[in-house]
Amino acid sequence: MDMTEIRAIARRKGIKPAKARKAELIHRIQRAEGNFDCFASAEAGYCDQPACLWREDCFRQARKRGGLSP
Repeated sequence: MDMTEIRAIARRKGIKPAKARKAELIHRIQRAEGNFDCFASAEAGYCDQPACLWREDCFRQARKRGGLSP
């Protein structure tokens, strides 16, 4: 998901996106929804939230941070 879409979601949730980076903004959205702010933390390649909106990006970000194998 691109930043334009993420910023729009944030605004709908009453969050001011300002200059937040992708992961931080998604964490803010997750907290506003009452969820764990777990984006990009699937270090072992495991996530128990199959319906999560951020799932694909989450795994990609975790891979970039060195948490997952390609």
